[in-house]
Amino acid sequence: MKLVHRIEQRTPAHRDRAVDGLRALALLAVPTGHWLLGGFTLDAEGAIHNASPLSAFGFLAPASWVLQMLGVFFLVGGYASVLSYRRRPGGTGEWLRGRVARLGRPVLGVTAVWATLIAAGSLAGIPDDTLRTGATLVVQPLWFVGVYTVITALTPWCGRASRAMGAWAAAPLLGSVAVVDVLRYGPYAEAMPSWLSVLNVLPGWLFAYQLGVSWGERRIGRREAWMLLVGGVALFAVLLAVFHYPASMVGVPGEARTNSHPPSLLVLALASAQSGAAILLRDRLAALLRRPALWAPVVVVNLSAMTILCWHQTAMLVAAVPASLTVGEVPGLTTAPDTLGWIAARVAWLPVFAVLLALIARYARVLEAPWRTATRTRRAAAGVLAAGFMVFALGLA
Repeated sequence: MKLVHRIEQRTPAHRDRAVDGLRALALLAVPTGHWLLGGFTLDAEGAIHNASPLSAFGFLAPASWVLQMLGVFFLVGGYASVLSYRRRPGGTGEWLRGRVARLGRPVLGVTAVWATLIAAGSLAGIPDDTLRTGATLVVQPLWFVGVYTVITALTPWCGRASRAMGAWAAAPLLGSVAVVDVLRYGPYAEAMPSWLSVLNVLPGWLFAYQLGVSWGERRIGRREAWMLLVGGVALFAVLLAVFHYPASMVGVPGEARTNSHPPSLLVLALASAQSGAAILLRDRLAALLRRPALWAPVVVVNLSAMTILCWHQTAMLVAAVPASLTVGEVPGLTTAPDTLGWIAARVAWLPVFAVLLALIARYARVLEAPWRTATRTRRAAAGVLAAGFMVFALGLA
């Protein structure tokens, strides 16, 4: 209770608790989704490989509609970034460098640490496939950081577009993704180059960020929020029922189409609905978070944002890898995710993963702070290790 009271006392009166609450929800959805929808199988040599319960249980796809909250994350990111940009004490370059450093330090830290773990694991006799599975899982959420960094750099232009077009500034991004989807899924799909889908990466994720910028610029009110919610739900339903988009918001092994990598129009429809709902619920959420006991965990999650993003897969691997080496098949952990019993067992493992993440975060959070005491040699060494990890993780070595 002392910590709760201390957090409440140190919270400025002008702090936007609703926006912080939305960010915390979106952040926690990332590990929850990965822990629930990502499983493992063991091969004959005891190595672990990625597997998904969605391959066996299509009825779980609607869970991804709730757990895929990147639309809310980008919405809040755009909102907070444009306000921060407006309040910047220096120039645009200085503001952007500060933002990039905050995003880059934790990524450099986790990849450097994992380079060391892979080397040590290889010497200890851990199967190479297990190490590659672990590296792949660690890389998965890090793509977000690269995309988010590029989008953050566009904040000044997003602000100008918002001031000129209001909420409609995001409409061209929606149109761009729709055109690419028609080309890659329409009657001429076979004639389209395989790289065409890459064109959806920037506008697909910039869409919700632009909405957030417009929200921060006070160009989106309740009327516009209702339009986003109703329009997003309607478009989502039409894409599923008429155009047969995959129901899952995350990739399913063996499926030819995926919605998220890169984002399809269905992702933007969901982001629109989520953004509208978030804006409409802002006042109620702010009132709810006036309660110190509810506000304190939101603060803790926000302070550990990049740590949660970078290390949550490691928490799951800390449980799975030793189990695969010593016990073998453990229900809900290293057994194939193809039975209803696996689902129940995996849910039981979630608190364990959360505790492991909390223990890791206790030491990893230092990587989010400025590296004032790190020498150039240490920074260079971290960079070399991080580069080596990425080469290994991407299968280039």
